[in-house]
Amino acid sequence: MNWYLAVLKNYAQFNGRARRKEYWMFVLFSCLISLVLAIVEGVIGLPGVLSGLYSLAVLVPSIAVLFRRLHDTGRSGWWVLLLFVPLLGALAILFFTVQEGESGENAYGPNPKA
Repeated sequence: MNWYLAVLKNYAQFNGRARRKEYWMFVLFSCLISLVLAIVEGVIGLPGVLSGLYSLAVLVPSIAVLFRRLHDTGRSGWWVLLLFVPLLGALAILFFTVQEGESGENAYGPNPKA
């Protein structure tokens, strides 16, 4: 849970680097929260209201942590634009986010593991 909260605290920080663990723990908790909200919406009959508000609330932190994750692999944040390419773009971003970060300092900052 600390990884999720750390991303929310740095919600507009597009500079620097993010470890794989930080990125994937944020994604995991976001998916779990979305699932719980969808179940609650189904029970009380509010289709899409709560999950839509949650998605809007974490939109900027999600993009920021993705930028920092790409920076950790030595790529520019502009690679996020690949998400506009159907299917192949999402697969490329998935491939980039599961890769090991560059060891040592790179152009985007010091190694977050250090």
